[in-house]
Amino acid sequence: MAESESTARREEGTGSSKKEAGANLNVSAIPEEPTVETATEAKEPAPPDVIQLCSDTFQKTAEYMQGELEGTIEDYKLLEMMNKITITKYSEMKHIALNLGVALQDLNDKVNKTLQPYLDQIDQIEENVSSLEQAAYRLDAYSKRLEAKYKLLEKR
Repeated sequence: MAESESTARREEGTGSSKKEAGANLNVSAIPEEPTVETATEAKEPAPPDVIQLCSDTFQKTAEYMQGELEGTIEDYKLLEMMNKITITKYSEMKHIALNLGVALQDLNDKVNKTLQPYLDQIDQIEENVSSLEQAAYRLDAYSKRLEAKYKLLEKR
């Protein structure tokens, strides 16, 4: 180790003296470009079984992804079919509701046309019964007063 350090020091000394000599000659000093060594990796061909395993892995991954996509597509098809069935059911319910509304309106019209006179008669009878009831209460009160007067006259 000591020898390599002394050799390095000597080389440094030599390099600096060259620079000094160039500076003494009034030549513009050009900075030295650092040299970069590129490392090269020794590439060995991959063993055939690794290549086959990688190929199988990629193939199986592709099959898995294809299966996942097909499953998702089937889910979307099912949702689409369910939506269509739901639209149909709601459309049927809408028609039923509209028909019920029309039938209810027809029934209301019939009630108003045919039963209204009878309903008016019932209202009139109710008014008459109320007035008869009031008359009966007044008659009862009058008869009680009359009876009280008669008893009073009888005592005399």
